Amino acid sequence: MTRLAPLLFGLAALALWEGLVRALAVPAYLVPGPLAIAAAFLGDPAGLMAALAATLTVTLAALIAATALGVALALLVAASPLLRAAIQPWAVALQVTPIVAIAPLIIVWVGDPFAALVVCATIIAFFPVFSATAAGLAAVAPDYLDLFRLNGASGWQTLWLLRLPSALPYFLAGLRISGGLALVGAVVAEFVAGSGGFATGLAYRLIEAGYRLQIPRMFACLVLLGITGLAINATLGALERWFLARR
Repeated sequence: MTRLAPLLFGLAALALWEGLVRALAVPAYLVPGPLAIAAAFLGDPAGLMAALAATLTVTLAALIAATALGVALALLVAASPLLRAAIQPWAVALQVTPIVAIAPLIIVWVGDPFAALVVCATIIAFFPVFSATAAGLAAVAPDYLDLFRLNGASGWQTLWLLRLPSALPYFLAGLRISGGLALVGAVVAEFVAGSGGFATGLAYRLIEAGYRLQIPRMFACLVLLGITGLAINATLGALERWFLARR
């Protein structure tokens, strides 16, 4: 019953939403009901799914890049207090920089539209992986470190056999957060690119529907993004549980 609770709650919320829209005679251009949103999606399923595939491509590429960058920086930070002092403030500064403000510059500087979108999404997504992995590498119990030193373990052996396994739960938790942020970064970047005339992804379809006052189609895009975010979170959560169970 617990597993069915989210589905039952969602169905009840949709039924209430549709009932209120019909009872209050709310125009579709203000708040469309679930049936109107479904009809808007069924009016162009191929186009919306193709746009979603483009957004997912950017999201996946950004998540891979963010993971590689975050883990690499975390290893550098864990290797030396000097590197930690040098890298940590810049990583935090990059994290708090509004991507909306610098996305136009990135698009102009990078040139290639797809690469620019990936860079924007990577900037948003990398910090949770970096901070979580760095915290995991630093969270090894001192007793275990002393044990490895007493047995003559090298720095590489300590990293491979002790620090990395200890950091795995932290890394997987950060990866799960970064998955959602990569999607957010892709959508934000596509908004900027779409406003500049570069047609790609679901965010552009959202802008296009807004310009044409196709409110049900806008809601259909938002619903697709929400479902996609849930699917990414569920997939990474299953991956986390599988890795931890094997560990």
